[in-house]
Amino acid sequence: MAEHIDGRALDEVVSFTSELIRIDTTNRGGGDCRERPAAEYVAERLAATGLQPVLLERTPGRTNVVARIEGTDPSADALLVHGHLDVVPAEPADWDVHPFSGEVRDGVVWGRGAIDMKNMDAMVLAVVRAWARAGIRPRRDIVIAYTADEEASAIDGSGFLADHHPGLFEGCTEGISESGAFTFHAGPGTALYPIAAGERGTGWLKLTAHGRAGHGSKVNRANAVSRLAAAVARIGEHQWPVRLTPTVRAALADLAALYGIRADPAAPDFDVDELLGKLGPAAALVEATVRNSANPTMLEAGYKINVIPGHATAYVDGRILPGGEDEFRDTLDRLTGPDVDWEFHHKEVALQAPVDSPTYAKLRAAVEEFAPEGHVVPYCMSGGTDAKQFSRLGITGYGFSPLRLPPGFDYQALFHGVDERVPVDALHFGVRVLDHYLRAA
Repeated sequence: MAEHIDGRALDEVVSFTSELIRIDTTNRGGGDCRERPAAEYVAERLAATGLQPVLLERTPGRTNVVARIEGTDPSADALLVHGHLDVVPAEPADWDVHPFSGEVRDGVVWGRGAIDMKNMDAMVLAVVRAWARAGIRPRRDIVIAYTADEEASAIDGSGFLADHHPGLFEGCTEGISESGAFTFHAGPGTALYPIAAGERGTGWLKLTAHGRAGHGSKVNRANAVSRLAAAVARIGEHQWPVRLTPTVRAALADLAALYGIRADPAAPDFDVDELLGKLGPAAALVEATVRNSANPTMLEAGYKINVIPGHATAYVDGRILPGGEDEFRDTLDRLTGPDVDWEFHHKEVALQAPVDSPTYAKLRAAVEEFAPEGHVVPYCMSGGTDAKQFSRLGITGYGFSPLRLPPGFDYQALFHGVDERVPVDALHFGVRVLDHYLRAA
């Protein structure tokens, strides 16, 4: 056990998580967010270690923080460690504990951001401060970035940093951030620790149907609402074909071996749905990433019940596998038909990271050091993170924000969910694992 990860470091990760939660950084979209108070909070604590954090804004109040820790080997590639400061909205009336209280109760820290992702923000702070007290330096340079706007378009956050301040990330070849190395209980005595090595691309769509406006009592064969509704129904009912990426194949192979199931995901006749049916709870790790997807989410049309509007609009959350964009476009053209136009409302790339790399091996080893009972497996995220924007700089991203969680704790359901919370013990585990990996990296 690393002596510098002492009682003070463990206390700090809890207090930092709680205090960051109490800083309301709700991102409602459309620019309605202010991360600056949280950015100043982390910058002050980084500066206290002797680092020189830089605060950067594209829009006033939408603040990012970047700092670099110099490593002992100047020839080594640098590593990016990043986390976002904004959170999604929360309705206090729906929660058992106020979402911005940061209350620590019965060994659990409550509040919006406890999982997504002020816990990881706090872990990084706690590790960096423990290093400073002990005089520890990593082998390679580590660039720490706290970003704005991840929960919307990232235009004020990682996108702004990648496009306008690439020099701050000079030498960075790999990065780690959210959504990996958490306990996934896949049955009695089976604890998985999935490490993210890929992300589906983001393809948020705007659909527009045009028709002939008219009186609601008249026959209208060019009704924009009907045209839109038909297209939306076709999209919602579409069964996308299976497309297995290398990361997903590796995940399926590891899970099949763990469960003693004979299956070869590389075989031409491999039936992924059959295997998923045999994996029980573990299927949830991969079932959303074996296909492209498109889910209708919003509808807008009309202004009066007896008036047929001339146009109607819908929005669709599309997610695209690496290499799957051509299929996605062709399918949307067919499903929308001749009377409905579609365009990308927001689009970001899909990502893949190698699972046979030295970096993945070190991530795995760090988890196994503190959770020897666990089984580390790769997986692809169904959604996306700031790693998409940082990939513009040639940075390969992994999801790695370690947490050891008790049975019955549904980590994935708490992302953007009600009563978001994180156990204190999980934060302590995370600090130890993160410290171990970053010193080995």
